[in-house]
Amino acid sequence: QGTHSRSTISDFFGVGEERSHEREFTFDADHPAVLVGRDNGPTPVEFVLHALAACLTAGLANIAAARGVTLTEVRSTVTGDIDLNGILGLQPVRNGYQQVSVQLVVKGDAPEDVLRGIVEQSRQRSAVYDVITNGVPVDIEVEVA
Repeated sequence: QGTHSRSTISDFFGVGEERSHEREFTFDADHPAVLVGRDNGPTPVEFVLHALAACLTAGLANIAAARGVTLTEVRSTVTGDIDLNGILGLQPVRNGYQQVSVQLVVKGDAPEDVLRGIVEQSRQRSAVYDVITNGVPVDIEVEVA
C-alpha cells in the first residue's frame, strides 16, 4: 500500500555463470508518513547510502586480510544531502543526492598510513562508489498488462 514495496534477491550472474544465493533475501522499502508512506522500511535513497557503506566496508575487510592486517573496528557514517523539492516536482533541482559524505573510523594492528591506504584501495575498487560517482546508463522496459 502507498509507497511500500518489497524486493527479493535470490539469483545473480557471477564468475561466468548464473548462480543462486544460499537463501532468498527480502527487503522492504517505504517512505515516512510525511512523504505519503507508512515507514515500513528505509527509503530507496537510504538503501543507496547503505550500499555504499557496505561495499566500502567489505572492501576494507578483504584488502586488510590480503595484507595481513587485523582490523579491530570499522565504523561508518554515511550522509546525503537531498532536496525534496526535486522529488516532489516543486522546484527544478536535482531529484537525488546533491552531496554524499562518508566518515570512517578504522582501527587495526597497522600504522595509520597503512590503514589509510587500505581505505583508499577500497574506495578505488568499490563498485558502488563507481556507480554513484560515475553514473551508469539505465534502461527501463515497461510491460503493461
